This record gives sequence, C-alpha cells and structure tokens, in this order.
Amino acid sequence: MSLFSDLGGMVENAIAQQGGVNAIFTQALSGMGGYDGILAKLNQAGLGNVVNSWVGTGKNLPISPEQIQAALGDQHLRQLAAQFGVPIDQISALLAQHLPNAVDQASPNGTLAPSAPKTA
Repeated sequence: MSLFSDLGGMVENAIAQQGGVNAIFTQALSGMGGYDGILAKLNQAGLGNVVNSWVGTGKNLPISPEQIQAALGDQHLRQLAAQFGVPIDQISALLAQHLPNAVDQASPNGTLAPSAPKTA
C-alpha cells in the first residue's frame, strides 16, 4: 500500500465514523441555508450555468472542489472539516461529487421541490 492509499483509507474511515457522506452533506446544507443558500453562493461566484444545469432537466455539469471552496468560502468548509476530522480538500471534493446529483434529485421538474431543505 502506498502512503496515498493509507491516507485515503484513514479519511474514509474518519468520515464513516462521523455518519458518512450524508452527515457531511446534511451539515453543509444546514449551515449554508439549505439548497437555496448554497445555490445562491454558487450563483454569486459566477457558476449560474452550472447550477442551472442541476436544477434544469438536462445533463448536470460538473463542479470542481476548487470551485466549491472558492464559492462557499473557507470558513464554513473549515468548520465542517474540523467537525468531521477530515482535510478541507476532502470536504470540498465530497460536495463537488455529490451536490450536483442531490440538487438534481431535489428539483425533478426544473424547480426545487417545496420539501427541499431551504433554511438553517
């Protein structure tokens, strides 16, 4: 096993012990004002075309961990990283990987469902 494999396994273990990806995702949503809050920050960062692809009915455009970090800011991501005991870049990567599909599922008809988390 390489150092990177060992480190990756340690990060995955830390995330699993804290409730997994869903727990991180739920905390991120609640701390940023739900989907509306996160999507507003992404729009303000100039990522409206990416956000619109998730909410719309077409193909979801990807978002990078760097774009997540720039748009959402270090403070909130650092809090999540500290809470879950993982590096900030891992939090950004998890959000980049899972946010497009989560928003897509919360907006099946091209608009966010009324039941989608909207407030902290």
